[in-house]
Amino acid sequence: MPQDQMNHESRWLSDAEQRSWRAWIAVSLLLPDRLSRDLQETAGISLADYEILVRLSEAPGRRLRMSELAEATLSSRSRLTHQVDRLQQAGWVERERCEDDRRGAYAIMTTDGWEFLVRAAPAHVASVRARLVDVLTAEEFAEFGRLCAIIADDLEAGPTSPVTAYPTSVPQE
Repeated sequence: MPQDQMNHESRWLSDAEQRSWRAWIAVSLLLPDRLSRDLQETAGISLADYEILVRLSEAPGRRLRMSELAEATLSSRSRLTHQVDRLQQAGWVERERCEDDRRGAYAIMTTDGWEFLVRAAPAHVASVRARLVDVLTAEEFAEFGRLCAIIADDLEAGPTSPVTAYPTSVPQE
């Protein structure tokens, strides 16, 4: 082991922590994939595009600044631009320039977008129930939500740079 790492052992995951971590990895990859596949099959839309429509449907006047929509959907602005382009081509979203800030723009849900979302929502909710909510008891689901909120709040508040609290080292066998 290099000299600079000899006094700073990494805190490796215990067997129980490793099992929990790997279970989280599986869920974080499989669940969005399954929900997106279900949406694609039932409504012909991706989970990411559906989420944009949901966020717009919940906004006053069904409109949000593109920057606010990017933040709400955890998307980069460039990715959101491409997604909104697709939704605009489908006739579900329109764009409008901000009068007070010429660089900004609003995404606005159209009547067709609203009607599409109303038709797509029941199958999506059934998918969420079948793949997550009904797999757990009501108490487990509430605890799951509480724990996810703690992690999400920490991630949103914390630094976006890589964690370097523990130096990289390989465990000795």
